[in-house]
Amino acid sequence: MWIKVDDVVVVIAGRDKGQRGKVLEVDREKGRVVVEGLNRVYKHVKRSQRNPQGGRLSKEVSLNASNVMLVCPKTGKPTRVGVRFLADGTKERYSKRSGESISVVAPPRGNKS
Repeated sequence: MWIKVDDVVVVIAGRDKGQRGKVLEVDREKGRVVVEGLNRVYKHVKRSQRNPQGGRLSKEVSLNASNVMLVCPKTGKPTRVGVRFLADGTKERYSKRSGESISVVAPPRGNKS
């Protein structure tokens, strides 16, 4: 999964299909992401000292990572993500749609001589 926190993604399936948002959390073990303002549910909260009013809290819950696509920084459209090594050995994520670099994943690796 090549989605990171602070990436802008678009939802491609589910009730929020077509909406965009920024990634707040990524759970790589479960393959899920939390997107800002999307997939909101109500959590019913009982009255307590911490929450004297009680009632319903609206919060974001995670989406399956297969239901979101990264937005290309150049075209602004959904794109698949590829990984490539540059000439200096730097590993980067890039947009398959435009070939534009998205971010550096790893610094250059040293030679094992």
